[in-house]
Amino acid sequence: MKRIAWCGPALVALASWLGGCGYHVAGKSEALPREIHVIAVPALENATTSYRIEQKLTAATVHEFLARTAYKVVSNPADGDAVLRGKVVSLEAVPLLFDTTSGRATTMLVTVRCEVTLKQTATDKVLYHADNFMFRSEYEISTDVTSFFGEQDPAVDRLAKDFAQRLVAAVTENY
Repeated sequence: MKRIAWCGPALVALASWLGGCGYHVAGKSEALPREIHVIAVPALENATTSYRIEQKLTAATVHEFLARTAYKVVSNPADGDAVLRGKVVSLEAVPLLFDTTSGRATTMLVTVRCEVTLKQTATDKVLYHADNFMFRSEYEISTDVTSFFGEQDPAVDRLAKDFAQRLVAAVTENY
């Protein structure tokens, strides 16, 4: 009988703990202060040897903010209620799967590592910061590995879009 009396309150406590563990519908979070209406997104810095990757990632991030949030986005930090600054620290693509007949890579594992900070302009308060914001995903390739990061390659556009989705979600929902 003591065991049954103990199980009831334990189950209620477990259910209430699981109910409040932070799960919520993406895009519905109010993590940023209500006075933030305009986010400045100046061009990311590029500390890699990949030509123009910062431009692709910045453009995709701006597009994602405009498409998925109600925030206005500007490039001039002085015009924003908050400023998102970042630096692409590393970009790595390693072959993951190979075609058995030709021996060429068919799938690449791409990892982008960034430093990212979102600061409120009026208070200089850090709203989001990550020294090691990591984005990792697999991409199938139809060309050779050397042209995977070519300037006009659609794979880079896909990578930038996927990166931006993850970054905007992290910043606005404060994961």
